[in-house]
Amino acid sequence: MRPIIEFCASNMHHGTDKVMKTLEQNPDYDVIEYGCLGNCGQCYMEPYALLNGEIIAAPDADQLLTRILEKIKEIEAMYDLLGDD
Repeated sequence: MRPIIEFCASNMHHGTDKVMKTLEQNPDYDVIEYGCLGNCGQCYMEPYALLNGEIIAAPDADQLLTRILEKIKEIEAMYDLLGDD
């Protein structure tokens, strides 16, 4: 299971550009930037990304990175328990 992490170009003013660049360094992650993800209210208010289609948001970019990585670990642990690759 490769995590798909999607970012909105309009959200980069929150510092998510640094989060995206950090995650892109991991070859096991699919990191994609779009011009718009259609979550304009969320995008305006706080840093966020989509992880496998689920919104992950945080008060700042550093916490967003932490939350994304924690969620990936949770997903990986679930797959390990289920024995799925």
